[in-house]
Amino acid sequence: MKTITYIAGGIALMSLIACKSHKEIQVNAAVEFPEFSTEAHRGGRGLMPENTIMAMRKAIDLGVTTLEMDTHVTGDNEVVVTHDDYLSAQFNRTPDGKDIPKSKEKDYVIYKMNYADLRQYDVGSKFNDKFPEQKKVNTYIPRLAQLIDSVQTYIKVNNKKQVFYNIETKCSAKGDGVYNPEPAAFVKLLMDVIIAKKITPYVVVQSFDKRTIQLIHQKYPQVRTSYLVSNKKTFEQHIAELGYKPFIYSPEYKLVTPELVKKCHDQQIKIIPWTVNTKAEIQALRALKVDGIISDYPNLFFN
Repeated sequence: MKTITYIAGGIALMSLIACKSHKEIQVNAAVEFPEFSTEAHRGGRGLMPENTIMAMRKAIDLGVTTLEMDTHVTGDNEVVVTHDDYLSAQFNRTPDGKDIPKSKEKDYVIYKMNYADLRQYDVGSKFNDKFPEQKKVNTYIPRLAQLIDSVQTYIKVNNKKQVFYNIETKCSAKGDGVYNPEPAAFVKLLMDVIIAKKITPYVVVQSFDKRTIQLIHQKYPQVRTSYLVSNKKTFEQHIAELGYKPFIYSPEYKLVTPELVKKCHDQQIKIIPWTVNTKAEIQALRALKVDGIISDYPNLFFN
């Protein structure tokens, strides 16, 4: 085992490179998580096309601490930044500029498409009535590796503060082999990108699918994880089914109560609810002492 010291953002980090057959790299990060995490949901889809590079840049300009995003795997094993299992008719267009009919959207499964083909689809120029303020521009689904490169370059060139990446694995047991690879394959592909891009200390991996974050916890214990929940099981039930204490417990915001916040903090677990889209709700949750908020409208954090 070899120990390497390197500098990131002025903070010395220790990287432990373990000689294992699959050459896993584990990073013991001495990087402090934000005291309050302001998170741009899908890059801030209320303002820019969701999960795109331009959305992430806009969120950085606004001053968020954290970029929240979703990942899928393509048919040729590229990790891409997109939310739905297929190209939603709501905001996607074909390479020749035609709308995708609602009845045909499930013909465009991300896991069945090669990235070179997926890259040609337009995810930003169609009006999205759920987000009327969203800027319209012809843009595409990026590879995670490309998005990270772009963000890191943007930070450096514009002298911005290093952001955190809250990266969700979009998968489920029902989707295995249909909409997503099985968890071990998904985790390896994702972590290969994160490690190669040297952003591990700034990453949180989140999921509704406990299997992927359980694997992260087992194989990459220095990586922060977040358990996304939306059902009405108790906090204790969720932690018991997960089998370990995650760095973050991330419930739908309507589930947050003073009692839930206290339970998380008593267990030294951060609580960061989603998706909070009004100034009044943000203020109310901050008054409850949550540790961060995920919002489609990151500008609300600063207005």
